[in-house]
Amino acid sequence: MLSKLFTHRSTVLATALTTCLSAGVVQAQVDSVHFLIPGGAGGGWDSTARGTGEALQKSGLVDTVSYENLSGGGGGKAIAHLIEVADQSEDTLMVNSTPIVIRSLSKVFPQSFRDLTPVAATIGDFGAFVVKADSQYTSFNDLADAYLDNPRSVTVVGGSARGSMDHLVAAQAFKAAGGDPRMVKYLAYDAGGKAMAGLLSGEADVLSTGFSEALALADAGEVRILAMTGPERSKAAPDVPTLKELGYDATFVNWRGFFGAPGMADAKRDEFIAVLEKMYGTEDWARVRDRNGWAEDFRPGDEFVAFLEQQEKEVGELMRELGFLR
Repeated sequence: MLSKLFTHRSTVLATALTTCLSAGVVQAQVDSVHFLIPGGAGGGWDSTARGTGEALQKSGLVDTVSYENLSGGGGGKAIAHLIEVADQSEDTLMVNSTPIVIRSLSKVFPQSFRDLTPVAATIGDFGAFVVKADSQYTSFNDLADAYLDNPRSVTVVGGSARGSMDHLVAAQAFKAAGGDPRMVKYLAYDAGGKAMAGLLSGEADVLSTGFSEALALADAGEVRILAMTGPERSKAAPDVPTLKELGYDATFVNWRGFFGAPGMADAKRDEFIAVLEKMYGTEDWARVRDRNGWAEDFRPGDEFVAFLEQQEKEVGELMRELGFLR
């Protein structure tokens, strides 16, 4: 079902600015962007905001870029802050992803994407399963076999709360292996960096995380990536197999994108959409994208809102199927 929910689609740049251009020509350059990051350093939100900011600034599309990490409440603290200071946040873009839907449904925080201004989804990042370099598990098949033998013998750690994305992806993978997805022993941390520390300290057997985060961890030499959830292997790590090729019918791609404060003017939103669309054609973006193993998945403005509404419905159905919602 994840493969139906999160199907990767090709980037559609030719029509990306239809909404913007209907109101007139939009200048694809802005003076400054302040990125609000709902998690700590080292997580997927952090790398997405900083990678996007790097590409925008180096390509000359944005003059000044700044960053603010504000973790807490599964991302809810940053959302509440952006709503509170909306009048002073015209140049702020908050990065978020699938968890804004999952955590709203789970009532981790009371807000939803409707309380913000959806600007655009920009990338897709796959899931990955990571173990320590000296782990007894040398393949995802080994891990799945251990889970089928005794689900409680496998401890999964993730940088998000129980019932949220890292948990959901692990549950779906073990379900595809023939196991009971409700039996996953999951340790929740508030950010990817903290979850990684939990893995290295021996608190868990496997880390469920984003593929781009896994690549950075593997480059440091302390961990190995057992499998990733894309439909095919990534050029960024061609030696890492997909769950599909290992025999498990599960794929997953987590969209990431940006939101403005509530009440953001349409003209300002359209400026941001235009500059993000133009970014895709730069060499600076290509380097950031390929370094992180991201897939391009651009959904601007109203298309982004329609996608979020549909995902809210379908993710809710999946969460009920797996026992995370009643």
